[in-house]
Amino acid sequence: MPDRLSARALLDRLVAFPTVSRDPNLPLIDWVEGYLAGHGIACGRIWNDDRRKAGLYAHVGPPVPGAVLLSGHTDVVPVEGQDWTTDPWTLTERDGRLYGRGTADMKGFVALALWALVEAAGRPLARPLQIALSYDEEVGCTGAPPLIAALRAALPPAAAVLVGEPTMLKVVTAHKGGMGFSTRVRGVEVHSSIMDRGVSAIHEAAEIIAWANRVNAENRDRPPGPLAAAFDPPWTTLHVGQIAGGTAHNITAGHCRFSFDFRVVPGERMEDWAERYRALLAERTAAMRAVRPEAGVTAEPYFRLPPLEPEEGGAAEALARRLTGDNGRHVVSYGTEAGHFQARGFSTVVVGPGDIAQAHQPDEYITLAQFAAGEAFLRRLLDDLCA
Repeated sequence: MPDRLSARALLDRLVAFPTVSRDPNLPLIDWVEGYLAGHGIACGRIWNDDRRKAGLYAHVGPPVPGAVLLSGHTDVVPVEGQDWTTDPWTLTERDGRLYGRGTADMKGFVALALWALVEAAGRPLARPLQIALSYDEEVGCTGAPPLIAALRAALPPAAAVLVGEPTMLKVVTAHKGGMGFSTRVRGVEVHSSIMDRGVSAIHEAAEIIAWANRVNAENRDRPPGPLAAAFDPPWTTLHVGQIAGGTAHNITAGHCRFSFDFRVVPGERMEDWAERYRALLAERTAAMRAVRPEAGVTAEPYFRLPPLEPEEGGAAEALARRLTGDNGRHVVSYGTEAGHFQARGFSTVVVGPGDIAQAHQPDEYITLAQFAAGEAFLRRLLDDLCA
């Protein structure tokens, strides 16, 4: 049997795997599966379509319903272009902080969850402890649905899911939903001196983006609904984060592509926003084809994330509040895999160590105090499962 690693040692191992979402995560998954197997814990694995990535799940304790499931993601965001003062792939302690990519978001929690799972294997659990580790959370939580489907089929049902995103161990009971469309505009190239005879894909993309600006202003000025009022900002936002297109400065652009994302407050339907977007694209396509019939706009969805909404009498909220002592009301505007778990019938909250303000930043870190508080939180969970 291999040595039982501390949570700190586990974090050291996890940070060393550069699991940026664009790259495979299999070296990390292989290591975690081997480590757990060495402690008598069997894992299930699910693969993505090209088998370059995998998710993992495991169960410790009696084969009965009522488990607590700890959910985390294995992927991290890139470090290129960021001004790091430490090696992002080496855990570095300095001034009461642990630096490294993913320490806050969210390998810190994953290390603690793995530590707790091995600890649980040696305890007289009355209720089980489970873990679920996903891929591709950072690119739209696309790895969560197949992982949830697999563990639902393979494991006794969990009574509560704790998604360990960094919340400073505050209990988050709601977040916005999200969806994204990969949008492509097909224009018609002509010399820019006779641009009226062609269609500029870039100009048409600008019309769509200008619509987003107008709608954002309208949403901002409208009084928020009761579910939306707690959010910052308390309204649905529309955003374009990437755009590319065109051939030369003196040619009307024959192509343009951009991402178009929505973050939708609870109380509004994502389907309604998707329909508004499709109607806009149909309107722009008609205008383009009045000039040149071969022009047009298409949009393909590339992620859809359900919102997390407060649960009346939710088991996960009651458990998390009992373990943390936090009775405040907390919501976040970013999305998490909690929305997918809740949409599939699991009682779910978001609660984990670390500060979301450090996520995706150069010199990302979790404080030693927060990491220790996260370990104490999971020690209390283990005691609760044995009661």
